[in-house]
Amino acid sequence: MTTTDPRPLTGEPIALDLLNTRWTRDGVPVDLFAGAGAAGLTRVEGVALWLRSTGLDDRFQADAPTLIHLLTAREALARAVADPADEGARALVDAVLENGRIRVTLTARGPGERAEFADPAWGPAWTAARGYLDLLATAPGRIRSCAGEDCTLRFFDASRGGTRRWCARGACGNRAQAPHHPARTRVR
Repeated sequence: MTTTDPRPLTGEPIALDLLNTRWTRDGVPVDLFAGAGAAGLTRVEGVALWLRSTGLDDRFQADAPTLIHLLTAREALARAVADPADEGARALVDAVLENGRIRVTLTARGPGERAEFADPAWGPAWTAARGYLDLLATAPGRIRSCAGEDCTLRFFDASRGGTRRWCARGACGNRAQAPHHPARTRVR
């Protein structure tokens, strides 16, 4: 199994990281959860890789039910991010959130919280949907789509001025700016 994450953008908040399990490579759609097309991984191996990359692999299993729930959450989040006013998208996100809850606890350090699931296979999907709510509560205007022409990636703009436009400046940013860069030639 491939241990290197083939995705061009990782490390975004978990809701956006789940969306970024679909991307384009040379104009061709790639899906980490689709099986053989994504770096030779099976569908469940793609889930295992994603769980590892997000730090959820110590709490949840990579299996077929988890895959199905992640696909459900990814579609719900994709619709909600694309159109926050879409009532249907909000209902889909709410349907994912119905599968878990936060239990308030008292720990040795004081108040705490613990997520609970009737079916643990919903854990990663619920965690991603909950992460989306956290982004909305923090700075909804900073949830962005890459401005790259063929790029489908999403990111949370954590730049000081809130002006980030590309998933990665060294990739989409360079491709966008290269045609506008004046030729620099010197005669010596």
